[in-house]
Amino acid sequence: MKFTSAVLATLIATSLAIALRAQVQERPIPRIVKKDGRFALFVDDAPYLMLGAQVHNSSTWLNMLPKVWPAMEYLNVNTVEMPIYWEQFEPGQGQYDYTTIDTVLEQARQHHLRLVLLWFGTWKNGSQHYMPEWMKLAPDRYPHMVDKNGQAVDSPSPFAAASLEADKTAFTAFMRHLKSADPERTVIMVQVENEAGTWGTLRDYSSTAQKLFEAPVPPEVLTAMQLKITSPSLNWQEAFGPEGEVCFNAWSVAKYVGQVAAAGKAVYPLPLYANAALRDPLRPGAPGSYESGGPTDNVLAIWKVAAPALDILAPDIYQNDPAAYLRVLELYRRDDNPLFVPETGGAANARFFFSALGLQTIGFSPFGMDYSRGHDTSPGSRQPDEFLAWAMNYRLIGPMQREIAELNFEGKLKAVAEVAPKVTETLPFGDWNAVVSYGATRNGQAIGNAEPTGRALVARLSDNQFLVSGFFCRVDFRPAGTDQQRKSQHAIDGTGQIPSALIDGKWQHRQFLRVEEGTYENGVFNFVRIWNGDETDWGLNFGSEPVVLRVSVATY
Repeated sequence: MKFTSAVLATLIATSLAIALRAQVQERPIPRIVKKDGRFALFVDDAPYLMLGAQVHNSSTWLNMLPKVWPAMEYLNVNTVEMPIYWEQFEPGQGQYDYTTIDTVLEQARQHHLRLVLLWFGTWKNGSQHYMPEWMKLAPDRYPHMVDKNGQAVDSPSPFAAASLEADKTAFTAFMRHLKSADPERTVIMVQVENEAGTWGTLRDYSSTAQKLFEAPVPPEVLTAMQLKITSPSLNWQEAFGPEGEVCFNAWSVAKYVGQVAAAGKAVYPLPLYANAALRDPLRPGAPGSYESGGPTDNVLAIWKVAAPALDILAPDIYQNDPAAYLRVLELYRRDDNPLFVPETGGAANARFFFSALGLQTIGFSPFGMDYSRGHDTSPGSRQPDEFLAWAMNYRLIGPMQREIAELNFEGKLKAVAEVAPKVTETLPFGDWNAVVSYGATRNGQAIGNAEPTGRALVARLSDNQFLVSGFFCRVDFRPAGTDQQRKSQHAIDGTGQIPSALIDGKWQHRQFLRVEEGTYENGVFNFVRIWNGDETDWGLNFGSEPVVLRVSVATY
């Protein structure tokens, strides 16, 4: 490999930093914690909200790193997702190259960022393209899948024992090195493989695979899928009918990935996850219309039972239909699975970060957010629209991510995003309702934004005090009671009436005791000014600037 002088200087600096690593006191290992049906990612023994961005697939090379960090600074992320390539890590069998890992660790620390490393091993988007050359050149030992016609396809076989052992060995070496090289816990999670599964064939049709397909389904799979067992010897086709081959492939791939994950976790128990190339959650289509074998929504239970070493099954969301996007979030937020979105795209979808917060997400990450595609990084240059959309979210939430994570973990936070044609939403908080409306008003009614970009966040700090923020929306409060046909929803109708409700036969009216604008710094809310008069007469209005309010309310 040919290095530039800048890269050589970086390597020297990295080597010096590694020499000092033994002097660093170990921090607690990050972990997933569940309480009262809610999840949190604990980093440094406290809830952490990952404000992430994932680089392009080929950006974790030493010469490309200078194009990564400026983008992360602009976006205001706290975590960067970066792939580690098997072909890069193990160029010769049993010969491991730690250079890139150590450099990425050191540079992330210099920029005060955490990392999620993505192990591009046996699978990357259904193919084996990141396997080392010494494996690619030995297809008899490390075989591909075989389709119905007996032809090899561009996907690795989950029944290739030699491939599995090679991946387990390499991943274990990778995790072992992370454990020794990262006592600061710069790396907070690791992705095992990438969108595992296959395109172009529903499953492997090799003789080994065929025998297993015709054998009885493991009883734990039948239980996990909640099938009524009519016979203990049902094979995959008999048990699952048209979905039989998809379910079999999911079991096959999940067992393989699960064994790789378990091997790495045995030496370093960081949180591990697998990501999914999705099927359409509203119009799934027949088997073969989506990647088969991965943790799609119809086989999540199979993956859970087949790969228990994985802490999270995570969706890569590229749906442009808002209803489909929101449905994916709901499907992957399960009682046995925290919601984490490791990949997403589209500037218009940036608002759904707030929807994910409303489902207690532990993290979110748009894809392809570096300057490797020739973006002009000179001062004052215009950022791509997608960069602007995500930077807006992270600049608002970043200074208070720990507080937001804690409030979410305690079940005190609600957040929503605008989806046309809905122009208002009510967020219940016991004896108070927070009313969110989007866009301007016309004839006393909210009409929504021209483009649905509104989003709001409300968290209860105490009985009558709330944290409120958002973009392109209005938030107001009213006592939880009965409106009885009275036009009292100020936040909705804009008529100037105080939001009121009939409680125990008496009208109760909202009043703002104190509306404080401020910023969070090191866990402390720093007061800036009080809002009153024009700033509160029509509710609490949020535009494109990041504004955080601490709001105290009462009734009269």
